[in-house]
Amino acid sequence: MGGSPNDSGQATVEAVAGITVLMLAALVCFQLLATGYTATIADGAAAAGAVALIRGEPVEPAVREALPGWARDRVSVTRTSSMIRVRLRPPALLDSMAAGLTVSAEAGGKPG
Repeated sequence: MGGSPNDSGQATVEAVAGITVLMLAALVCFQLLATGYTATIADGAAAAGAVALIRGEPVEPAVREALPGWARDRVSVTRTSSMIRVRLRPPALLDSMAAGLTVSAEAGGKPG
């Protein structure tokens, strides 16, 4: 009621800034959750590859089959003797960010 004319737009500016900060925080939380989920499914895919190795089956198809559809084109599989390594890029708004957050998992077993 008794504010100066210069204060009239301050609440609007603060609201816009606050909403922007909340949106950025939500995006960071989403990215952390997506990266954690990606690490979990990479671990399961590496275990599936190790089981295929033990059974004498092809490793890469077993790893890809253990992944959800969105992840199958974001994975690289490496086999060194009795070890399977799975590298998986998480979903991200920017490809450069996804490359920086790539997770890996390893599992091993002796071929039967």
